[in-house]
Amino acid sequence: MSKPAMQVALVVGPDCDMESQAVRAALEYFGVRVFTYWIGRPNDLISVLSGDDLYEGTDMMLLNFHGDEGSLIMPELGEEVYEEDEPRGGFGPGEIMRYAKLDGKTVIANGCSLGDPALADAFLERGCRMYIGPDDYPDGNDALMFVLRLFYEIVQQGRDVKEAFAQAVAMSGELSMYRLYERQES
Repeated sequence: MSKPAMQVALVVGPDCDMESQAVRAALEYFGVRVFTYWIGRPNDLISVLSGDDLYEGTDMMLLNFHGDEGSLIMPELGEEVYEEDEPRGGFGPGEIMRYAKLDGKTVIANGCSLGDPALADAFLERGCRMYIGPDDYPDGNDALMFVLRLFYEIVQQGRDVKEAFAQAVAMSGELSMYRLYERQES
């Protein structure tokens, strides 16, 4: 393999496997090196968000999760399966503030309501350079096309993230629910 165009962490939540496989195949076709993280329990996500399990040189993180009311929907485990101090329930702003360390990363959270301002603020507070997500509930096909177009514009057209974002949301009125948040340097 020649030098990849970029390295992306594809972090896959429960019941998101079909879309994630389509995204991975397309990104690899574009020349992106994709590291896929299948999240089976909360501690798996913590390991990625904390940076403990991220490959060096990862440029972007794509959180391919279902979301609801500004939280990533996590797998529900039997009480006897959870590890000591492992969080239960969804990952919202509180969990992001507690566990994430994403210095300089761009994070795309491609699930329903994951563009919620409070969640975005938590990611930015924990070091994200940019955070992208829908603040409403997009159709699954629209969410898939948004991500594909965003990466097509970045990789194939050489656009920066903001320019690529503008091109991706312009594809359809349905995509106007996507928001881009940027860390304000002081």
